[in-house]
Amino acid sequence: MRIAVVRSVAPVHRERMSRSFAATLAAILATALATALATALAPVAAAQTMQAGAWDVTSTVVELTVPGMPGFLARMVRGKSKAEHKRIAAGQGVEALLAPDPKAQCRIDSQTVADGRYAQALTCPQKKGEPLRIVRAGTYDASSFAGRATVSGTTPKGQLNIVLEQHAARVG
Repeated sequence: MRIAVVRSVAPVHRERMSRSFAATLAAILATALATALATALAPVAAAQTMQAGAWDVTSTVVELTVPGMPGFLARMVRGKSKAEHKRIAAGQGVEALLAPDPKAQCRIDSQTVADGRYAQALTCPQKKGEPLRIVRAGTYDASSFAGRATVSGTTPKGQLNIVLEQHAARVG
């Protein structure tokens, strides 16, 4: 993920960001979005058979609080989505669709999946600093899942909070 350093042309109000801060911010956002997306849910006991085929799992930024992040950058990120593409074979359960990417190296702290509802808490490492905490909840059925994930953690400048809307749908 690349974030460009942007300077306002307004003579009275210039927002500036150092390259190192931009790189740190880009790494935090990339980690948070990738972790939340890659860990849409961890494997669970066979809960429900999903429709076979191609699926898109999408995470959309709803809220974003990153200390020291310029307002214009936060406004640019809000509403942005990232999709992960998966394939489900006939007879596979929801666990096949919701399995996390092993690269995220997240630890599942708690999890419940039953009766069309899920709830999960994860701890995911960052390259620098304390791990991110992801708490999510939502609903699922044979053709989709939908929910909300809250990513929280600490940056060198303070508390980070990102809220994501997540959904999965069969696309083919």
